[in-house]
Amino acid sequence: MIQVEVWSDIVCPWCYIGKRRLERALSDFTGEVTVEWRSFQLDPSTPVGDPRPVAESLAVRKGLSPTQVREMFAHVTRIAAEEGLAYDFDRVRTANTLDAHRLLHFAKAHGKQGELKERLMRSYFTEGGDVGDQAVLAGLAGEVGLDEVAAKQALAEGAYADAVQEDITTARAYGITGVPFFVFDRRLGVSGAQPLEVFQQALQQSSLTVLGSPDAGSCDDDSCAI
Repeated sequence: MIQVEVWSDIVCPWCYIGKRRLERALSDFTGEVTVEWRSFQLDPSTPVGDPRPVAESLAVRKGLSPTQVREMFAHVTRIAAEEGLAYDFDRVRTANTLDAHRLLHFAKAHGKQGELKERLMRSYFTEGGDVGDQAVLAGLAGEVGLDEVAAKQALAEGAYADAVQEDITTARAYGITGVPFFVFDRRLGVSGAQPLEVFQQALQQSSLTVLGSPDAGSCDDDSCAI
């Protein structure tokens, strides 16, 4: 049994791309693998309840022109499309992801973490969903077969905040500063949305080396937290 732990954020465009590449590698792998989604917030300071257009927020925060922002979005949208993902940055809104990460831990406790992770990212990048809104989050939980009322109650009570912080603390201990970051059996790390063959290689071997090119697509709080 291989354990894969993935540190990522719902609002990280490279995390969704990396998720698809890992899934492609898993589809060709004959061994038994478990995948666990770990919490990482690119920008914990993002205001709650202020879902501004992400292009506007990114331009202000990074001091970029509208043209530069459009070029960034076009680039990552093309790469996402190669993985079958339909990004629509005209609809994407900023969101503080703490509640979404808490909900993912709720989903883990009920055996639906993978399904919810996918649903959250599709809502954010394709549908323009406000993944910082607790009512929206509870509705998405219900869509993947979780108890919507129980999910709403867990969010309202602040449940699983300690689990989110534990993931972030572990990431710091590992030296993780950007996501996605994939850890195989707590021995091998893959940083960024690496090409398919890197994930295939990671599934076949164990080491303490970080595999792949250091400039593979990833996000940190100074690059593309959206």
